[in-house]
Amino acid sequence: MAVSNTQLAFPAGIRTAGPGKPALLLRQNFAWTLAGNVAFSGSQWLMTVVLARLVGPEGVGRYALAVALATPIVIFSNLQLRGVQATDTNGRFRFSEYFGLRVLTTALALGGIALLAATSHYETATFWVIAAIACAKGFESLSDVCYGQLQQSETMDRIAISMTMRGLLSMAALTAVLWITGSLPWACAAMAAVWLGVLWAYDLPSVQTHGTRRDLLLRSWRQSSFARLKKLAVIAAPLGAVMMLLSLNSNIPRYFIERSYGFRELGIFAAIANFNATGTIVISALGQSATPRLAHLYAQGDYRPFARLLGRLAGLGLLLGLGGVLGALVCGHFILRLVYGSQFATESVALVWVMAAAGVGYVASFLGYGLTAARRFKIQLPIFSGLTALTVVFCFWLVPRSGAVGAAQAMLLEGVAQALAMAYAVYLALRHQTRAVEE
Repeated sequence: MAVSNTQLAFPAGIRTAGPGKPALLLRQNFAWTLAGNVAFSGSQWLMTVVLARLVGPEGVGRYALAVALATPIVIFSNLQLRGVQATDTNGRFRFSEYFGLRVLTTALALGGIALLAATSHYETATFWVIAAIACAKGFESLSDVCYGQLQQSETMDRIAISMTMRGLLSMAALTAVLWITGSLPWACAAMAAVWLGVLWAYDLPSVQTHGTRRDLLLRSWRQSSFARLKKLAVIAAPLGAVMMLLSLNSNIPRYFIERSYGFRELGIFAAIANFNATGTIVISALGQSATPRLAHLYAQGDYRPFARLLGRLAGLGLLLGLGGVLGALVCGHFILRLVYGSQFATESVALVWVMAAAGVGYVASFLGYGLTAARRFKIQLPIFSGLTALTVVFCFWLVPRSGAVGAAQAMLLEGVAQALAMAYAVYLALRHQTRAVEE
């Protein structure tokens, strides 16, 4: 797995720096990205622990439902602009255009979530939890487009600092408000306020080259014609739809559990499912750091180094998954009881299936990063449309009969199908690039 610094260096003139700062090497970017993901994902996981201890499985279930409802809509509105930015090696679009489109689509997403929550006949407290989580996701979406600019210039340290602040400060705010008031809606609102503060105080200044934050926001509209925004949206829409379907795939089991068993069982399953975040931290850090490098290799026609790097990443994902399964088999019951409490330890078998599904998902995620680096956006839409349909079928078949275990088994079956489909798509992309080079 070791790669020399010489191999990781980009050709002269390709790597560009962020505002006032040089680009970093892949190893440096990975280290920073890993640190940021550890801090943020660890903080999110600790929030689940706090919720489990202070409000029990039902409170965790309400929080998990809010995330499951808001996330797919916000992710679709994101249009995966960060991936498009990071691989926009020719600078076809300005940052102001990416940001302007993100503001517009995020506003539409928040309106859609509000309408969905209002028409779903949830009780008042649940509605306000959904509203607060939606706002938090909206602020996170605006930070994400700033991250795309920094990722393109390969200055991942600033992203890591932002993620660390968002994670630690929001965890502290949620815990404090929940401890003082006992109100889950107010605790979620405090988290949203923290994410807005980090966006305003750190993320926007990180991408400013001159002027004030107000100037930056105004430029996003003055420099963005409707025709340019429409063109960017058309390019990014297939990948945005793909990411929405990917989010749905992970959340569909939660919808089925909530409808079949209620908030308590959903809370137990959601807490168990959070354990796959441990490997996701490493997967995200490596994938995000390697995407620009993979994009350059593919654009230059270096399909063998591209395939070799992607294969090593996928192999690492498989090893992480196997380690998770082994850990769940040996001490899953003990860990669940220690971390969440005895109410959660009754589903230790589900943890084994969750970790098996996570391992397959890690491999599929790396292959997805490879497709994004190759800018193969359109092929992913039919793949994930089919996978979403499969997930519904698997959950319809397994969840009512087996609860959390059935939901985890459905995740595993979908993950296997996803990995196979993504591997074939990468093969087609490499074959197309090979033919283009030969011609």
